[in-house]
Amino acid sequence: PFIVNIIHSVKGYHSKTIHFLNVAFDSSGDSLLAGDHQGNIYVFDLNGNRFNLVQRTMQACTALAFNLHRKTEFLVALADYSIKCFDTETKELVSWMKGHDSSVSSISVHGSGRYAITTSTDTAQLWDLDTFQRKRKLNVRQSVGIQKVFFLPLSNTILSCFKDNSVFAWEFDTLHCKYRLPTPVEGSVLLYKVFAVTRDGQIFVAGGKSNHLHLWCLQTKQLKRIIQMPAKVRAVRHLEFLPDSFDGGSNQVLGVLSQDNIMRFINIETCKLLFYIGSHEEGISTAAVSSNGRYIASVMENGSLNLYSVQALVQEGNKPPPPMFKVKDWSKCTSEENKQAMRVTSGRSEWPWKSKGSKIQTRLLKLQVNSSLENKENELPGGLNKKRLQALLKGFGEYPAKYRMFVWRSLLQLPENHLAFSSLIDKGTHSAFVNIQNEYPIKSRKLLRVLQRTLSALAHWSDIFAETPYIPLLAFPFVKLFQNNQLICFEVVATVVVNFCQHWFEYFPNPPVNVLSMMENVLAHHDKELLQHLIKYKVTSQVYAWPLLETLFSEVLTREEWLKVFDNIFSNHPSYFLMIAVAYIICSRAPLLHCNQTADFEYFFHHRNNLDINVVIKKAYHLMEATPLDTHPQRVLDDFIPLTKGQYPVFNKYPTFVVDYQTQERERIRQDEIEYLRERQLAHELEAKAQERKAEDEAWYRKQELLREAEEQRRKMLLEEEEKLAEQKQRLAAVKRELKVKELQFLDASRRRFLKYQQDQRQMELKRLDDEIARKASMREQETAATVQDVEVRRLELESQRQLFEQHLIKDQEAVTKEVKEEVDAHRRKVDLEDHLVQRLMEIEREEKQKVFKNLTEVSKQLYNTEILWKSEGMEDSKVLFRICHPPVKEHVLFVTVIKQK
Repeated sequence: PFIVNIIHSVKGYHSKTIHFLNVAFDSSGDSLLAGDHQGNIYVFDLNGNRFNLVQRTMQACTALAFNLHRKTEFLVALADYSIKCFDTETKELVSWMKGHDSSVSSISVHGSGRYAITTSTDTAQLWDLDTFQRKRKLNVRQSVGIQKVFFLPLSNTILSCFKDNSVFAWEFDTLHCKYRLPTPVEGSVLLYKVFAVTRDGQIFVAGGKSNHLHLWCLQTKQLKRIIQMPAKVRAVRHLEFLPDSFDGGSNQVLGVLSQDNIMRFINIETCKLLFYIGSHEEGISTAAVSSNGRYIASVMENGSLNLYSVQALVQEGNKPPPPMFKVKDWSKCTSEENKQAMRVTSGRSEWPWKSKGSKIQTRLLKLQVNSSLENKENELPGGLNKKRLQALLKGFGEYPAKYRMFVWRSLLQLPENHLAFSSLIDKGTHSAFVNIQNEYPIKSRKLLRVLQRTLSALAHWSDIFAETPYIPLLAFPFVKLFQNNQLICFEVVATVVVNFCQHWFEYFPNPPVNVLSMMENVLAHHDKELLQHLIKYKVTSQVYAWPLLETLFSEVLTREEWLKVFDNIFSNHPSYFLMIAVAYIICSRAPLLHCNQTADFEYFFHHRNNLDINVVIKKAYHLMEATPLDTHPQRVLDDFIPLTKGQYPVFNKYPTFVVDYQTQERERIRQDEIEYLRERQLAHELEAKAQERKAEDEAWYRKQELLREAEEQRRKMLLEEEEKLAEQKQRLAAVKRELKVKELQFLDASRRRFLKYQQDQRQMELKRLDDEIARKASMREQETAATVQDVEVRRLELESQRQLFEQHLIKDQEAVTKEVKEEVDAHRRKVDLEDHLVQRLMEIEREEKQKVFKNLTEVSKQLYNTEILWKSEGMEDSKVLFRICHPPVKEHVLFVTVIKQK
């Protein structure tokens, strides 16, 4: 049964359905990308229950990838052999990559999301998704051809599969060949077409035009197993592993899409068919599995898109008609290890016998309809048998690390009540564990958050766990072990509490004295001397037994020892848990007999000790067998009872009045704390407001003081500026002249010699005038020479810029002339005042000025005549204007202005 069926139909005169071609999930598994044959790309939000058209490429897509490091970007391979990158939010083209000469069949993205490999039949290309530049290109001979090139998960290895069945592994950084898988078993005609790899990158599965699947172990580079699909399967078109957060990446469920358009999901270890999707009427074209293992999206043959819930499929348990039960075993004379071939069945399959020859042996298995009651009791979920697991455990001492979680889940028969667990989680963090980080400062925030959620779910399930002080110590080992799957973690802890912590809460809040008494009786029966020694130094069972129980041995064992111990605890009666605690005490009798201080005993049972855990486990088994029935804890403890499916059982085996009283007290204290915190918060707010007002007042006074100081400083600056203004006005003309001279030097460097020659001529003439003026006063001679030089520079400036900036210079000249007139007028007024004071001196000066004016007029006329002669050929209409102005410092300045008239 599918969750939703998506059909894209266009209504009109001729109604038609637009076929979907490809699908891809994002890295979270909550969004689905789908493309149709018209180039429309849709994004389906599975959590928000909505979809959006994000792009129209106007051509069919051949491959999709939606797990880039920028979560909103995706890659699409188009029919024109190009690859484009789009953004789902902005709906804009990010990059356009070209380089393939044939259709791109697959896109593989690195685990970091920063690199991608695109594969076509003739080439594979490696792209950098940060720069969208091609880094490497793999070319092969046309006779060989490429089937697929892709990244191995959780590694920097690239796997390349060719049409000649050769498989190479390459180092991603250097592209050096790491290894090559050997040639498949002889006699096999399977040509590899499709491939799949587990999430941990350990198992590689290949299939093709056959009903056989080859399972390779990439760690040993050997063919591990050959799986034979039912006879109806003649070719395999697509392979997908179904992720499971519980298996640590070693995926066990493989989806096989065959030529009959049915996708069968099988367990690669037991070769058991779990469920299937699709049918002959509604066949599947291709499919994709979400990374979280919750959804399967399939493109149907009719062009629609189906979305399946994996949980619903597993619970439904749809199975195809069972084929003949058959086990095949291939082996070679030259190989040391036999290659195992198993046929997919609808029931449990048996391991094949080892063959002595090189021929194929076939065994027919008969399905036993009636089995004994004992076998039914020992049957576990997942096709396991408790008796066989116990035999395996006694032979090896522990379960394989790779399959330990799977075995534990089967032994504890976890119901996986998703809805019930979600309802507990939705209640939020329990008030008893809000500040758990203060009591248990765990460095990993993720681990602390999982512990808080697990304890809160336990407290919401039963009130006793909110009041039990040692429940975090009891749950922490399982939280650390199952931190990636909170549902399994909660159910494991709940199963342990219900079965292995029986009668613990009857004397709450005190330790379970009844359980401790049972342990003390067992210890007295098997080691009376040790018990007497403990009694002698007043060491009770609450000192030597209770620390082991409340921490589940996590304080005294290493991780490997703890896992081995709980392999045995989960595989036996709940009384074995108490027996192994007694065995630990008995095996530690030598150091315990040397202790004579209570602190030494307490330290011993709270820290790791040099003890062989295998001896303790064997001793526990001996105690289980050698303890009399009247002393044996099995007489009091119930058999193992798994959690019920659908809803969790009611847990009320504790004195409710104590828990209710403590709950009421805790609630009263919590309310008092809330009231205190509210009052303290109010006080803090009032204090903060007072401080804020005080700070504002101080800031206002500081600001007023700064404004006053700034005002005084500005007044001083104004006075200084007024004093300097006169000096600056005097220097302004000189500075302007210097700047203009520099501009002339940069603008007309080629005419500097000619200008220098003219300047020298003018300076000589001015010098003669200065000599005449110098007879009156040496100071005036210098001032007159400077004035003449200024006039010459001004004339040169006008001469050089006459053709380019005529109008601008006229305006500047008018401004300068106006300024000079104002200065002359001001000076004349000053002179008139001085004349009233010294009449006689001014009369003499006026006579001298008249003489100087007369001489300067004559000189000006001579200069005018000289200028007319020099410019007669190049100038038609010119006019020379001589003006004599009295300078501010009792000096005469001669200005010559040449105005060209058109």
